[in-house]
Amino acid sequence: MDLVEALGADAALTCVVGAGGKKSTLYELAGRLERAVVTATVRIPIFDRQVADVRVTEEPVALLERGASGDGDLEWPLGLVPAREREDRYLGYEPATVDRIAAAPGVDHVLVKADGARTRLLKAPNEREPQLPDSVGTVLAIASVDAVGQPLEESVVHRPERVSAVTGRAIGETVRPADVAAVLTSPDGGLKGVPERAMYVPVINMVDDADDRAIAEEIARRVLERSADAGADTDAGADTGTGADGRVSRVVLTSMIAEEPLVEVLESP
Repeated sequence: MDLVEALGADAALTCVVGAGGKKSTLYELAGRLERAVVTATVRIPIFDRQVADVRVTEEPVALLERGASGDGDLEWPLGLVPAREREDRYLGYEPATVDRIAAAPGVDHVLVKADGARTRLLKAPNEREPQLPDSVGTVLAIASVDAVGQPLEESVVHRPERVSAVTGRAIGETVRPADVAAVLTSPDGGLKGVPERAMYVPVINMVDDADDRAIAEEIARRVLERSADAGADTDAGADTGTGADGRVSRVVLTSMIAEEPLVEVLESP
């Protein structure tokens, strides 16, 4: 199983949410997919060096149509954004526009940054996040293994008060593997807004050595256990409130600084 298959990123439209490796995951996948567009529904840092070409346009579908007809000289992977907000970042499109990009001629895959995290290691979304297009096929929820052992505070966690509400961990307390698993299986965490028909894959990133891998494997086991328990309770008619409801079939461990980023895939029995 390669990285694209493990992440289910061969879908026509893949969104990445969470914290601790969204952008590096997008760019790694873009280099492995044919005729891939990289874009965003939120602000995104300048990424011209991570793709073959970036076009700034408020009419991306017209641009793609011209490219498909041979008029436009597009290079792939292609970055598409509506405007440059300031020197270090672009704005993102409305989700409906990204739906139209995914349906445009000549495009095989669209990779979307669908929320922000301000370079933190773990997050829970606010009321406006994530910004998912209707046609999303796969949602990758990223969390960094490096959050474990650090305090639940703003320097480590984006919106720590929301992570606290999901996990029950008090602000300032140490983040545990169970807390990361709770975020990845919560309807107020990684699962927020994910359509039932979409594939949902939790991704634990920054698994860069053996110690990281041991912690990441514990998180993954807890994610799979929580999802399996939720699915069993749902079948029995109980409302678990976790949101997982048995829909997590695998957890992917990655190290996006490695030449081969795929570390391990843990799957439900």
